[in-house]
Amino acid sequence: MPDPTRPSTEAVVTQPMDLQAYLALTGPAPDKRIAYGTAPSQFVELFKPEGPGPHPVVLLIHGGCWTVHFGGIEQMRNMAGALTKQGIAVWNVEYRRYDEDGGGYPGMYQDVATAVDLLRHEAKVSALDLERIVAVGHSAGGHLAQWAVSRHKLPEWSPAWAPQPLPIKTVISLGGLADLRNEADLIRRTCERETEQIAGHPSAARPDVFADTSPAEMLPAGVRTILIHGEHDDISPTVTGENYARRARAAGDIAEVFVLPGGSHYDEVSADSKAWAIINAQILQALGN
Repeated sequence: MPDPTRPSTEAVVTQPMDLQAYLALTGPAPDKRIAYGTAPSQFVELFKPEGPGPHPVVLLIHGGCWTVHFGGIEQMRNMAGALTKQGIAVWNVEYRRYDEDGGGYPGMYQDVATAVDLLRHEAKVSALDLERIVAVGHSAGGHLAQWAVSRHKLPEWSPAWAPQPLPIKTVISLGGLADLRNEADLIRRTCERETEQIAGHPSAARPDVFADTSPAEMLPAGVRTILIHGEHDDISPTVTGENYARRARAAGDIAEVFVLPGGSHYDEVSADSKAWAIINAQILQALGN
């Protein structure tokens, strides 16, 4: 396996992907589509590799600035196709975003929690190895993936709290935006989203809206966090990952930052990008492959 800390020159992006190239990403159709609710966006796609299994699993959560307007689950099929060719199953999560009925807080978080825990049932049906699992999220999905692996730290008053959530020990955040409090200005500037749209409104019973929505407020989570940013990511710059890693380490967690040379915010999720060599290596390492 290539050393992920020493990317070869072949992994250097010379033509960074733009938004239109990202929106054009495609991949194979899923092997299975599983609804976990009645809303149109409450479903998961399962991609299964060939062979009897049990298969390691990548839990994949798309981004798109928490809105329906910037693509999402369809683009993640590009990564899913590349992973299944390597014998890895993919659990591709759709969820209600802030501008969908029932989305935002708390529905978006409840959707992710439900979709993640549904893996326990599907593992028995589809020969999935939940001892070899990694969560991978992009942009807003990086926030939700980091939140998903931190759910055991949720206060019981949170509507998204659940007893004994599925344990996931490693999360890979691709251009993630996971510190909602300290990144509020960045999120407003790059995604045009206000805190209230993502974390809800404060109330007497819930004065701090970040306590159950921002992974940075749920540290230490006892997980390993890999933060990957394109060198030219202008949505979630490298400093975003560095700041989160510093905070996670100070709390006692393991956190590492990797930069995709020449990469953009969209190279982070394309298996057709030269940057994929770096991302793929991190996924394989997390799965113990």
